[in-house]
Amino acid sequence: MTSKQRAYLRSLATNIDSIYQIGKSSLTPEFVEGIDEALEKREIIKISVLKNCLDDPKELANTLAERTHSQVVQIIGKKIVLYRESKEHKKIILPR
Repeated sequence: MTSKQRAYLRSLATNIDSIYQIGKSSLTPEFVEGIDEALEKREIIKISVLKNCLDDPKELANTLAERTHSQVVQIIGKKIVLYRESKEHKKIILPR
């Protein structure tokens, strides 16, 4: 992913709300499956890491990206933005 594409995705992410929250149970298989389904439908999602989660947001983002075959767009504080091109519901066209 180029820096231009990442900047475009960051601009899209400013307008969306977090649809998932990572709490004290951290990353369960069901949570990862939910993220995977959300990425297929929306392509870009924002996730909040709650204060009671003891894991590092950067490590969580990298683990989620690896397990869902997505890319980390940005991590700001306790917010994670992930992107993965959808196979069936393409909505976002990345600049070249």
